[in-house]
Amino acid sequence: EFLLEQAKKTGFPVLIKAVAGGGGRGMRRVESPDEFPGALESARREAKSAFSDDRVLIERYLAKPRHIEIQIFADSHGNAVHLFERDCSIQRRHQKVIEEAPAPGMPEGMREIMGAAAVQAAKAIGYLGAGTVEFIADASKGLSADNFYFIEMNTRLQVEHPVTEMITGLDLVEWQLRVAMGETLPLPQSQIQMQGHAMEVRLYTENPRNGFLPSTGTLRHMRLPESGSALRIDSGFREGDEVSIHYDPMIAKLIAHGRDRDQARNRLSHALAQVEIAGPAANAGFLRAIVEHPAFARGDVDTGFIERHLAELVPAEPHADDRILALAALAVLAGRADAARQAAARSGDPVSPWFRTDGWRVNAIGREELRFSVNGKVIAIGVAHMPDGVRLQLPGGEIAASGKIDHGRIVAGLDGLKISAGVNIDGMRVTVILDGEAHIVERHDPVHDAELEEGGGGDVIAPMPGKLVSVLVKPGDKVRKGDPLGVLEAMKMENTLTASADGVVAQVNYAAGDQVDEGAVVVSFERPEAA
Repeated sequence: EFLLEQAKKTGFPVLIKAVAGGGGRGMRRVESPDEFPGALESARREAKSAFSDDRVLIERYLAKPRHIEIQIFADSHGNAVHLFERDCSIQRRHQKVIEEAPAPGMPEGMREIMGAAAVQAAKAIGYLGAGTVEFIADASKGLSADNFYFIEMNTRLQVEHPVTEMITGLDLVEWQLRVAMGETLPLPQSQIQMQGHAMEVRLYTENPRNGFLPSTGTLRHMRLPESGSALRIDSGFREGDEVSIHYDPMIAKLIAHGRDRDQARNRLSHALAQVEIAGPAANAGFLRAIVEHPAFARGDVDTGFIERHLAELVPAEPHADDRILALAALAVLAGRADAARQAAARSGDPVSPWFRTDGWRVNAIGREELRFSVNGKVIAIGVAHMPDGVRLQLPGGEIAASGKIDHGRIVAGLDGLKISAGVNIDGMRVTVILDGEAHIVERHDPVHDAELEEGGGGDVIAPMPGKLVSVLVKPGDKVRKGDPLGVLEAMKMENTLTASADGVVAQVNYAAGDQVDEGAVVVSFERPEAA
């Protein structure tokens, strides 16, 4: 009651934040008094789970905030310096998505004042080592030196420290070690120079088209661009590794440098187009959409950028175009031919015609049909086997095509146009990765589809593996569509499970505190005939 009363005095919207928090944990934006009690309970529960401390604070939520932080260093000899700013305004759920240095549109006078304020804060507490002093700036009327506010200090290097290293040419980890050994800072403030512009993106295994839910599983295919002087790749994962539920879903960072912001942005976009991930869903296409967005290109950024442009950044599930369908068909044909060649080599008769996969006929062209399911729609592709490849009958017309798979990539010719893409075949699932975007095409299995039709019934299944932190219903309860049934926590996120239709709860299969697998039926409902 006290916090709600104070929130009313502060004025809505307000932000509830965990006192011991960070990284967006235990943080909720509240638009009205009616939303406050539920948001407070959720924030405190998440804070208790993450930090063993459920205390929270509330503050006024700024309408157009810029998150700008200052990298500082201090030694044991009384010296402290700043290494300029980083703009971390592109965020989702208070988690940083893109970081860049310097901040777009930063006036030089404001840079000096913010840097001095950060250094003053470090000296005031006798700080030692690397740290980041974080500020929030009200950008509703543009950046100005009299309109920024202290948020917190992170007493460490952060995920985004490479952008500072890129624009200063300094190794911040080396600086940490030297300061820890009692040395003075390697450079005074006057000798720390800034050159060019740098941007970093966080590559996550999450599905932007499914509410950004984390995605786990084996990285069946993983290709990242090559590092160089203008592009840095930091990653602890490689193809074949397992992405588990126990950690943040970040699998890599891509950092690009350029002489100016446009060059850095273009280099980063090109790098993201080369990312190939199959297995768990990944956000490379989403990141590239941000980097390519006109508003981002002109530096019009704030912490509400993603929410404001979400429909453009995450469009509805795209219909697989003829190019993707052709590549998927060629991948299936090439994979089948490779398997046949291997079987022939193992046999006692490697030239036997029974190992041919081209539908050979006497005095006729071999023909067949491949059936795929894309977003629930079945698409039939006609295949005519020709001496120099195949002709594919696609929804948009017939084309001449050829292709072969080479180390997880398909190199194809489509009506004379050469194209290559990442490809992975996992059972009935074919993943084609083009320009950083993974397109999933399922081989159509009518028997499997019939089995799915017989199941279902509105049961609530876990969209990802995680811990069930609360259960809100019991058998016999009547619920309406959209009612909350429970809360699932996984990979730093809470997700409310809701009823997909009106019904009566038949069984609750898990209790609060239980770990559940992706796809597990958490709550089942009485069938219509039993209701």
